[in-house]
Amino acid sequence: MLDSAIQAQLKTYLERLVSPIELIASLDDSAASQEMRQLLRQIAELSNKVSVRENGNNPRRPSFAIAREGEAPRVHFAGLPMGHEFTSLVLALLQVSRYAPKLDENVIAQIKAIEGNFRFETFVSLSCHNCPDVVQALNTLAALNPNFEATMIDGALFQAEVEARQIMGVPAIFLNGQPFGQGRMSLEEILAKVDTGAAAREAEKLSQKAAFDVLVVGGGPAGASAAIYAARKGIRVGVVADRFGGQVLDTLGIENFISVKATEGPKLAAGLEQHVRDYEVDIMNLQRAVGVLPAEQQGGLHEVRLASGATLKSRALILATGARWREMNVPGEAEYKTRGVAFCPHCDGPLFKGKRVAVIGGGNSGVEAAIDLAGIVSHVTLLEFGDAMRADAVLQQKLRSLPNVTVILQAQTTEVTGDGQKVNGLRYKDRVSGTEHHIALEGIFVQIGLLPNTDFLKEAVKLSPRGEIEIDERGETSTPGIFAAGDATTVPFKQIIIAMGEGAKASLGAFDYLIRSGR
Repeated sequence: MLDSAIQAQLKTYLERLVSPIELIASLDDSAASQEMRQLLRQIAELSNKVSVRENGNNPRRPSFAIAREGEAPRVHFAGLPMGHEFTSLVLALLQVSRYAPKLDENVIAQIKAIEGNFRFETFVSLSCHNCPDVVQALNTLAALNPNFEATMIDGALFQAEVEARQIMGVPAIFLNGQPFGQGRMSLEEILAKVDTGAAAREAEKLSQKAAFDVLVVGGGPAGASAAIYAARKGIRVGVVADRFGGQVLDTLGIENFISVKATEGPKLAAGLEQHVRDYEVDIMNLQRAVGVLPAEQQGGLHEVRLASGATLKSRALILATGARWREMNVPGEAEYKTRGVAFCPHCDGPLFKGKRVAVIGGGNSGVEAAIDLAGIVSHVTLLEFGDAMRADAVLQQKLRSLPNVTVILQAQTTEVTGDGQKVNGLRYKDRVSGTEHHIALEGIFVQIGLLPNTDFLKEAVKLSPRGEIEIDERGETSTPGIFAAGDATTVPFKQIIIAMGEGAKASLGAFDYLIRSGR
């Protein structure tokens, strides 16, 4: 199950176990249960503080729980936690044994003080790069507070339960049997939802902060770069972000980041945050900006209003709000989002194993999605609005070599159809003949580009007809003292490396503005 190199590495980690733990297995006669038995026995052989027993009574089989000896288990894995979830398993082994998680002491105290009954279930796919963050966060809560229980469920192994709960996207999080969240969630986000008084306390703290010299709005590549360049000038810098890492968190493979042959989005996002934290930057995560009041409209300082009700002030602003997935805006799309309409083929593709899906968009992302999905689903239909696909030639060649892919050009999607519970097809119009068609399928993956996150900036800075922030060669907007960078701006070619360069440029421009304006 585990090769010798992984066993040696795991043995080193298990030396950090604080208290003895036991692995309680609930198995049957399936091949998956045999694999789980082998995995658990291999783990137990690596440490005298780990024991295994196979008398578990969990109705989900195969599954196992991790518990300190003499205590009821609170961390469960229904399915084999391999692939992206192997790290979740290692961390759970350590934390259940009372090995302290790498969290601020105040956060640990907050977790331990939460009262109530929180039984979490998280449906994952082992190829999902967002799922481990959720699984690990919930396992940490369960390890620290006996009022929490956390179960990871491999959706591919428990298909009947996935069908019964109408799960069409992962991670899908349930609390006490009811839907709690969909998609990537950090520990901070989960705490904000279960500890209802935390948001108000945080808003009050934020409003009391002294004014910044430079405040960066957005925590993606452009925002991180801007914060680092500003902090190196020795001035007071803050970053306020809806989620640090931005769109990079939803990107799996990155192969064009110069000097790094290949990496993954979550890994790059973690590196960005760590680099920013190496400087004296005040990072305010999970805070969504909803308004900007320029200094020229009131005199004094720029103000940024947050959804929490807090207000932050700064001498200069850098807007690096990034972009989000573009939607089709057709009837049925919103209704069936996460119930067949998806945006991440890497995350949600395994849930459509053996089913029929469509990919909307013939650019690189759309063709790459179709290629990936073709190895999982029974058939892929790719619909392209134009008269030719826009993807690189090598990708098109690969796509056309696949036997279970159909490409339809000049296709305008007009409606997502469903049975009230989940997607059952889509309608499209042939743009040449005007003929309407219906395709029966179970999933739709939308890959038609991005929209800038600038809706709240319309009164603060000048936007282009496409909603992008207009900037000059120094990154300055139409409003003095407000700069912008990254995918939210008029700069062409939305790439990570370009966003980083633009963030640095905007930061240098902002610093130059502060010096010359005497602000």
